[in-house]
Amino acid sequence: MRSVVLGVGGGIAAYKSAELLRRFTESGDRVRVVPTAAALRFVGAPTWEALSGQPVTAEVFEAVPEVPHVRIGQSADLVVVAPATADLIAKAAHGLADDLLTNTLLTARCPVLLVPAMHTEMWEHAATRANVATLRSRGVTVMEPAVGRLTGADSGKGRMPDPADVHAAALALLDAPAARVADLAGRHVVVSAGGTREYLDPVRYLGNRSSGRQGVAIAEAAAARGAKVTLVAANVTVEVPAGIDVVQVETTAQLHEAMLARTDASDVVVMAAAPADFRPESTAGAKIKKDESGSVPEVRLVQNPDVLADLVARRGPGSAAPLLVGFAAETGDEQATVLEHARAKLARKGCDYLVVNDVSAGKAFDRPDNEVVVLGADGSALEVPLGPKSEIARALLDVLARRLDNR
Repeated sequence: MRSVVLGVGGGIAAYKSAELLRRFTESGDRVRVVPTAAALRFVGAPTWEALSGQPVTAEVFEAVPEVPHVRIGQSADLVVVAPATADLIAKAAHGLADDLLTNTLLTARCPVLLVPAMHTEMWEHAATRANVATLRSRGVTVMEPAVGRLTGADSGKGRMPDPADVHAAALALLDAPAARVADLAGRHVVVSAGGTREYLDPVRYLGNRSSGRQGVAIAEAAAARGAKVTLVAANVTVEVPAGIDVVQVETTAQLHEAMLARTDASDVVVMAAAPADFRPESTAGAKIKKDESGSVPEVRLVQNPDVLADLVARRGPGSAAPLLVGFAAETGDEQATVLEHARAKLARKGCDYLVVNDVSAGKAFDRPDNEVVVLGADGSALEVPLGPKSEIARALLDVLARRLDNR
């Protein structure tokens, strides 16, 4: 049975942690709830004790012979703090220990997951951002807060993510091998996902057949391994889990701008999106009507910018950062096989890695599983067999983490 410490900060979102506690107990984990004194003003100790079957206190001077301020953290397989207030994050970043929870955080040598919940202004404050960056650099996983209704009539970024999302992130940390936990801590990973749309008129567009499922899986896996993750989402049709900073785009031009703006501050850029190679030369201001004579309007296309090539050019020759990963959806033909086309594309693009999909007969698109080959500019080739896209994400991140460690 795994031992989970559920720390609860003194915010209104403390009530959500009761559901999180239920999810842990239903998955067979033993949970010790360690609230702050402020948290107990929102949800009382009897509630936590009844749901966990464990004693609950916020003080270091209770059950002193058990030395709880040391033993609880030492014996934990995972510490989750939800909600983590701005005050609690600041204390954790600066190593303060004035109650049982902050003492537990100092003694824990297991994975730690902090789940922020606060008003937008607090989350965006320079002090909070610096504290979060400090914690992430030490290997602590800090989820990005969700966007939505806050206390009162306010809305914005700062809402505690759904307990189901928090539980999923926690399980990912519990299930990961020790060598993989937080191996991307302190790294910034930028991932693009989905397919761009190029509008013919206000209702019609040219697009690519991509759900964004693979890109989202990579973003989710990187966040679970401690990275700060930015997802540039182009019309993604799958749900993006909490803990990821999302930038919404529609067109290839918008994708191009968003990716280039974030390259310099990143350690890894994964271009998993499917940008349209071409766009209409002009977009009609009103819906194009069918002509009764049966004539068909002529659509002139122009080429879109090559996002991956421009990312390589922006990095410059011989630059060490960021690592650049492209995706290639290929089919074989009379001229070459899938891998031959892919190797030529890797050389042409100049990126560090190319993840190759064989998309013959509808493979890969909008499916939960896939098989790929990860080609490296150094001549390496890793075959990832058919399996869930989460496994492809894991295999790719294993390659990238080793490369970053060896720099």
